[in-house]
Amino acid sequence: MKDLLGMMSKAKEMQAKFQALQEEIANIDATGQAGGGLVQVTLSGKFEMRALKVDPSLFKEDDVEILEDLILAAHNDAKAKVEAVMQEKTKELTAGLPIPPGMKLPF
Repeated sequence: MKDLLGMMSKAKEMQAKFQALQEEIANIDATGQAGGGLVQVTLSGKFEMRALKVDPSLFKEDDVEILEDLILAAHNDAKAKVEAVMQEKTKELTAGLPIPPGMKLPF
């Protein structure tokens, strides 16, 4: 019974740590870029787009498709950066826990 109470206590502690981690990640901003910095997208830790910067040289009628592609690429770059920070912070939090590889946290 004592072990069960200890496990429950550890689970509550881990839950609190995950909640704090989620709040910390939500406050992260990551900026992705494409076209050598001609297009920049900033995302929050919740993948909400916070900013978009487009170099004025891209505003030509013929370059609309290129601009669209660069915006998508910059968004994806920023998203990858947010995911990398999330993975790193989760890894730090779960260090030493016997969690199977590939298991995504928080649940």
